Amino acid sequence: MLQNFFSDYLVKLQESNQQWWQDLEQGKAAVNSPLNKAMQEISIDDTAQLLENAAKQPAAMLEVQMQWWQKQLEIWQNVALQANQQSVVTPERDDKRFQDKSWQDDAFYNFIKQSYLLFGRSLLDTINSVEGMDDKAKERLVFFSRQAINAMSPSNFIATNPELLKLTLEKNGENLLTGLEQLQEDLESSADILKVRMTNNNAFRVGEDVANSAGDVVYKNELFELIQYRPLTKKVNATPLLIVPPFINKYYILDLREKNSMVRWLVEQGHTVFMMSWRNPSVEQRHVDFENYVTEGVVKAVNAIEDITGQQQINAAGYCIGGTLLATTIAYYAAKRMKARIKSASFFTTLLDFSQPGEVGAYINESVVDAMTLQNEARGYMDGRSLSVTFSLLRENSLYWNYYIDNYLKGNSPVDFDLLYWNSDSTNVTASCHNFLLRELYLQNKLVQDKGVKVGGVWIDLNKIKVPSYFISTKEDHIALWQGTYRGAQNLGGNKTFVLGESGHIAGIVNHPAKNKYGFWVNDALAETAEEWFEGASHNLGSWWTHWNTWLSTFNTEEKVAPYQQGSANFPVLGVAPGDYVKQVLPVTQKVEEKTESAA
Repeated sequence: MLQNFFSDYLVKLQESNQQWWQDLEQGKAAVNSPLNKAMQEISIDDTAQLLENAAKQPAAMLEVQMQWWQKQLEIWQNVALQANQQSVVTPERDDKRFQDKSWQDDAFYNFIKQSYLLFGRSLLDTINSVEGMDDKAKERLVFFSRQAINAMSPSNFIATNPELLKLTLEKNGENLLTGLEQLQEDLESSADILKVRMTNNNAFRVGEDVANSAGDVVYKNELFELIQYRPLTKKVNATPLLIVPPFINKYYILDLREKNSMVRWLVEQGHTVFMMSWRNPSVEQRHVDFENYVTEGVVKAVNAIEDITGQQQINAAGYCIGGTLLATTIAYYAAKRMKARIKSASFFTTLLDFSQPGEVGAYINESVVDAMTLQNEARGYMDGRSLSVTFSLLRENSLYWNYYIDNYLKGNSPVDFDLLYWNSDSTNVTASCHNFLLRELYLQNKLVQDKGVKVGGVWIDLNKIKVPSYFISTKEDHIALWQGTYRGAQNLGGNKTFVLGESGHIAGIVNHPAKNKYGFWVNDALAETAEEWFEGASHNLGSWWTHWNTWLSTFNTEEKVAPYQQGSANFPVLGVAPGDYVKQVLPVTQKVEEKTESAA
């Protein structure tokens, strides 16, 4: 009966993918695109460099090989003779792929598991042991080798995963049929590469279940909508707070549900919060550049807030690339010799010096950037769905393959999780802006160079930023390596505070005090290196939010005032939050209704 099922399953699989393969055949130009060719050439060059240098040190290579062979024999003897229950090779503590008891109790699967783990570690050790290679080339080889190793994990295949095989037998293959349906749906909603769903995409509604803090849209132009949140206290801090989220994600990561909304928590502390909600661009915005996000984005938002509140200065915070944008804007003000519009600046996991970006650097080199530039120019934007998968593959076992197994092989329905819903709600990046980020910032690191970046006709100099700044980074961040964010903080003038939170790029930032989950490290002395800073840092329990709020209070020395009106004569309320732009989903096909821009 099971044999008949597998025959039927293979027929259905072939039928369902027939059109996909036809499209692939017809699109050989895409398969042989400049980007793919560049990746292939780089892989060949890096491998050739590895082999060339390995040939010069045969003793070291022989030692690695002998260690692998010795360990392999130990695994065989241990499993075959059942000498003891101790494994020769064990998974890392956070590796959840081999939790089923059969991986340990069944000799066959135990041998497969340990042999696989040994092979992967031996391969990476071999690469790392080769001396004389270019550091960047070695980093790329390690990264992409790890991707290949984890893609080949026995946990990803029914025949070599005892849990999957047992489940398939028990359900007579119904799990695979359900998984196939989900695979078809995900293929239809993906771009260049399969985007595995992480959560139930119908579980949340933007503006109702998430992004539901009460507020009003008080400004709108081609790039963004400005939300003014309604007060929850009888008195508010005199100085308003602007949050600049990244334009490669939607803003509501900071306004999920009430229990984990930073926006709501800040309003409860008496802050008048303004949030920028970026447009999800299509080909029509292809020429919008990073410079436009400064002059037509943050600058316009600051103007509107000053008019609405009557305050000549505001506090501002930027998240990830939004922080990069905020720093550029403050430096732009300084270069234009304008009055100090920003009283204090806070940067959440923000890179300013891109020389140490973390694992995303594996994708950054001249050939790949050239190829991606051509692809972006042809399309008009970087597809946010592909960008989302790229970031997920930086943590492939926990953000990609685990969902692949659960959804397609186990046939499980994804859980309802607000954070994962946000993560799947992708946004495009305009061609011009993405090209700038790749080449000028990541590849050439021009933001920290003298006369490296020009905005609005003036050169950007981060050293001219004299306002007090607060940097919060996270220890396990794989997108903005905290040592890199620390290096960027050193490029600013003025008084600087650096804080290091526990966990990663998202969970470490969205860390509501009520949960009492992750702590943070502080060190008032900004040492020369990140390592020296950490050695002298003290650990604190509780969320960094409270520490930041105490820091912000030093810039709210005036007595609290009555809540500000929503909008003003020049910037009237255009509608209720969360507005229109945040509701645009990929692929962007509809044209959002344009409303007349308020005076700036």
